Amino acid sequence: MSDPGRVRQAAEVLEGVVRRTPILSSPFLDDIAGRRVLVKAECLQHTGSFKARGSWFAISQLSEAERTRGVIAFSSGNHAQGVAHAARAAGIPAVIVMPSDAPALKIANTKALGAEVVEYERGSEDRDAIGARLAEERGLTLVKPFDNADVIAGQGTVGLEIAQDAGVDDADVLVCCGGGGLTAGVSLGLDGTALRARPVEPEGFDDVARSLRSGGIERNNRLSGSLCDAIITPSPGKLTFPIMQERCGPGLVVTEEEALRAMAHAFLRLKVVLEPGGAVSLAAALFHPEEIEGDTVICVATGGNVDAPVFRKALDTL
Repeated sequence: MSDPGRVRQAAEVLEGVVRRTPILSSPFLDDIAGRRVLVKAECLQHTGSFKARGSWFAISQLSEAERTRGVIAFSSGNHAQGVAHAARAAGIPAVIVMPSDAPALKIANTKALGAEVVEYERGSEDRDAIGARLAEERGLTLVKPFDNADVIAGQGTVGLEIAQDAGVDDADVLVCCGGGGLTAGVSLGLDGTALRARPVEPEGFDDVARSLRSGGIERNNRLSGSLCDAIITPSPGKLTFPIMQERCGPGLVVTEEEALRAMAHAFLRLKVVLEPGGAVSLAAALFHPEEIEGDTVICVATGGNVDAPVFRKALDTL
């Protein structure tokens, strides 16, 4: 089980390996939100998302025998690239199970990083079952995208950096949330501070927000149909949910249109490129200020791997 100590261990392993991403701000964003907005730009991380952290730490913890046989992961693209990147650096094989409707850029990048890509149909096939079958057939070690203690610890280094670099004692930390690996990890990384992690999800795929309200794991009715592909998961993880339940504030939910508008504002005011799933935290800060407490809000901009047509659609909202 991940805990704050494990996150600190991950930080030691990842020092000099991952980027210590900057915290950005703009008075124009502050004006929209009605409070100070700080943006942790994980879109500038290796492979274009925070996933490089958890993937690297998880692979660093494998035994020599496991490394020899290789790893497998399932992902719509950001975890895929993180695992492929870490596996290539470690000189081990990687197989990635990806939905056929994943952004073309993410599929292409994963292949370019040396991984074997196995595609599946998101709405009709079970990626967990596919991953488990291939892992058994080939002797591969499954590196889950969020329900893995080492992955959670690696992602938690984002929270450590925020606590050390933001210069804020008390604020909501909004985290783009799928299965909860980053959100749970950030909440652990913020341990000992008054900073509070809060998950943010797209409308129609708010399983974590509903789970936190009900006190039990809720599932989404759909597994596809959102531009926020990076954070579309069936339900919170068995490892991540108890951490979020103990440590996180209430979830927030934004529309797809709000995510696109946040992407446009991030480009215009911060000069960074975000994907829809990586922009929902900023969308909540900008367009749902009444649901946030304090004079400052911190947003984790989780990824920037977006296809050109979607990015053009975002810019058209300005």
